[in-house]
Amino acid sequence: MNVLLVDDEEQLISALAERLSIRGLNTQWASTCDDAIQLAEQTDFEVAVLDVKMPKMCGIELKKVLQGKCPRMKFIFVTGHGSEENYRKGLAEGGEAYYLVKPLNIEVLIQRIYDITNT
Repeated sequence: MNVLLVDDEEQLISALAERLSIRGLNTQWASTCDDAIQLAEQTDFEVAVLDVKMPKMCGIELKKVLQGKCPRMKFIFVTGHGSEENYRKGLAEGGEAYYLVKPLNIEVLIQRIYDITNT
């Protein structure tokens, strides 16, 4: 399974990619939205894990761009700002996507990746 991780915190996202790869997921990561878009043009990703708050373009806007390139891609949003208001806003704007709060529990993330791809 091909998973795209996008977060402007490079150390976090590279470590997360490594942990997911160890668990058998083909994982690539990007620290900018532009890099994420380029990766999506080169690889058919089943799932994208997107940080909600990033410079230049938020994760919800990035989702719209990525859907145009990979219409079957599923999405999981993550945020370090886990208020109930942000949760509802993320669900409303994100459509059929999961919404997780940082710090991420790797087991929960993996389960959500498998859940979302089996629906």
